[in-house]
Amino acid sequence: MFVMLNRDEEADQLEVLCAERPFRDALIELYFHEDGGRHVKRFPRGSVTDPILARFDEALAPLLRQTARLEPVPWVDALHETARRLDDAGVDWWLAGSGALAVRGLSIAPRDLDLIVSDSDAARTAAAFDDLLIEPAVAVEGWFCRWFGRAWAGARIEWVGGVTEEADRPGPSDYGLVAAAALTEIHWEGLRIRVPPLELQRRVSVRRGLSERVNLIDAFA
Repeated sequence: MFVMLNRDEEADQLEVLCAERPFRDALIELYFHEDGGRHVKRFPRGSVTDPILARFDEALAPLLRQTARLEPVPWVDALHETARRLDDAGVDWWLAGSGALAVRGLSIAPRDLDLIVSDSDAARTAAAFDDLLIEPAVAVEGWFCRWFGRAWAGARIEWVGGVTEEADRPGPSDYGLVAAAALTEIHWEGLRIRVPPLELQRRVSVRRGLSERVNLIDAFA
């Protein structure tokens, strides 16, 4: 694998050269698009700083192995680090995705941590993860949120800020406004973590065709 940064007058472009098929598939999952044998992701000009580039380069191999499910993800340690940083910064956050099921006690191994924060907390969240960023936290358009960021603490940490009504179309998601209005507080390893309703996560899993996850939720409930 080889990482390059190309910067033009309009954008910073992260490029990854990678031959192994599982890792190329993982890059697609991470929103890199394939372009002439490279995998590319564009960011606002000047946003990919030297420290971000160095961290991305260093984290890339384990990041791709974890995304491809070729090695375990130390999500417990990453979640403790996440909670410490965001709570110290006064960020109003909650946990969605597989991590929200894992902290309930389901036998599931998250590949990453999916965090939701408010629009007003997006910049504070990026600042809390400043020394862990492997991509710049950026404003996004035409998606279900206004902000997106990605950090690395031995495991992938992603957050969205300013979630809109689009997140619950065509049906309610476990990261949208419907979930945000019905959060449950879980006591996990000395922390209080808010998560979406379990039944909502079940409905989302059914809609996504995640039959194994549905079975785990049914067995737990």
